[in-house]
Amino acid sequence: MFWRSKNLFKRPQGSGTRGLFKSMGYSDYDLERPLIGVANSWNQLVPGHYNLNQISDYVKQGIRQAGATPVEFGVIAACDGVAQGHNGMHYILPTRDLIANDIEMMVEAHRLDGVVLLGSCDKIVPGMLMAAARLEVPAIFVVGGPMEGGCEFDGRTADMTSITEGLAMLRKGRITQAQYDALEDAAGPSCGSCSFLGTANTMCCLAEALGMCLPGSATIPATRADRLRSAQAAGRQIIALLNQDILSRQIISHKSIENAVRLNAAIGGSTNAILHMLAIAYEADDDLTVDAFEELSRTTPYIARMNPAAAANVPDFHAAGGVPAVMKEILPLLHADAMTVTGKTVGENVQKAQINNSAIIRTLDDPWSIGGGLAVLKGNLAPNTAITKPAAIKPQMHTFTGKACCFDSEEAANRAIRDGQIREGDVVVIRYEGPKGGPGMREMYQAMKMLYGQGLALKTALITDGRFSGTNNGCFVGHISPEAAEGGPLAVVQDGDEITIDIPKRNLHLQVTDEEIQRRLRSWQRPEPKFGKGYLALYSRLAESADKGAIIRHKS
Repeated sequence: MFWRSKNLFKRPQGSGTRGLFKSMGYSDYDLERPLIGVANSWNQLVPGHYNLNQISDYVKQGIRQAGATPVEFGVIAACDGVAQGHNGMHYILPTRDLIANDIEMMVEAHRLDGVVLLGSCDKIVPGMLMAAARLEVPAIFVVGGPMEGGCEFDGRTADMTSITEGLAMLRKGRITQAQYDALEDAAGPSCGSCSFLGTANTMCCLAEALGMCLPGSATIPATRADRLRSAQAAGRQIIALLNQDILSRQIISHKSIENAVRLNAAIGGSTNAILHMLAIAYEADDDLTVDAFEELSRTTPYIARMNPAAAANVPDFHAAGGVPAVMKEILPLLHADAMTVTGKTVGENVQKAQINNSAIIRTLDDPWSIGGGLAVLKGNLAPNTAITKPAAIKPQMHTFTGKACCFDSEEAANRAIRDGQIREGDVVVIRYEGPKGGPGMREMYQAMKMLYGQGLALKTALITDGRFSGTNNGCFVGHISPEAAEGGPLAVVQDGDEITIDIPKRNLHLQVTDEEIQRRLRSWQRPEPKFGKGYLALYSRLAESADKGAIIRHKS
């Protein structure tokens, strides 16, 4: 077996490098084995990453069991939940590229022979997969796991978003302060990625569909013993990949990317999955487009339903059969011959999978709906594209027409909603929150949750060039491209304009003439950047449009 770190340690020219490693306590025995990186995004800020140090210990056990030397390094990870509703959210999406860059540079600078990627949450998972798509080494992804569901609240098991919903209920007098305080204590009973099918758990499921996780491992709850055994197995498996010369770019391929997109449709995954899969595809030199996402989603039945579309949470989905059960059911639609980190194909991996709860996972013959969970809209308000999630929207809200209430920032919209300025029949328009204009394409999570808490989720709509948390419901459209800061039509919508959202027809329409839109655009002036220095100033100049995945283009 050849491994590239051998060249680092050959005597006599490698003695300097050997000395550096020996200064940290490594032995000759350690340096005669492959070096396997463990990219660990553990910290004490993010619930989904709080257990990763323990998981890392088990990964390193597995690596040693298989005859290699683990070398661990840290990776940043920021929490979307902590960053919600303030300037911190500007920084969340831009961390995705920093994570990808960091892992690429650490692996290449130290000539590591393979890498195990440890993460759980929204931008960390896609950032790590972007790095894997760049690298020509064996790689495997290990998930931290979802948290368990919390107390009973509003007719279902609580999750971390219930606290935001509860705040609006408290202000409306629908619950008491004592009930709200109890909810704060009991909504999140353990560490782990939030228990609903938000972006975090969506991307973990898609990592498994890509073939980058061990089968069934994406949804093992964070505090279960199986989570640790799976981590140890992943440590052993990275050496099997090295022995078989199976590289990450052989696994992240056109076939596996299409499989992941179909899995996302089948489970009703987060709208953010489009941004992230486009970015992963870019790194893998694949030509995935938003239109391809629409085509694959339209032709994939929606068969697994969970929160925010239903009461079941991700641990319930795991017990029902998880990703393997869904992939086995939709196998006729998948590239069954796509390679995975097991060294086997998708079809081989899911042979023994089964559906354990038909109230959560249905069959292809009896889906929750015929089309997939996401939809791509176009129209005079979204000349390129806009994204929505019909799987999380009540059928009666799949078409909606209302009067625009326009806000040039998330903060302004949130204030208006809190102050009771939004009425039944309104379409809340939040703009200048795209990749460039935000910058960083913030999530309109709080706005949607406050509308829900005020009883307006089925009576209003919200559209934006920003994005949404995977837990949002109501009637919403995001990722509107071109964004307002780039002179898209969203920039010139006026209060009182009539807007129609028509999901069945895949249309987002501003009810004014094309001539009027052009007249308004001629007098529009580009706003000054919100950040004049630092990484966000750079990001706002470099980030591509949402319909391109908000990528930072780096290829010649």
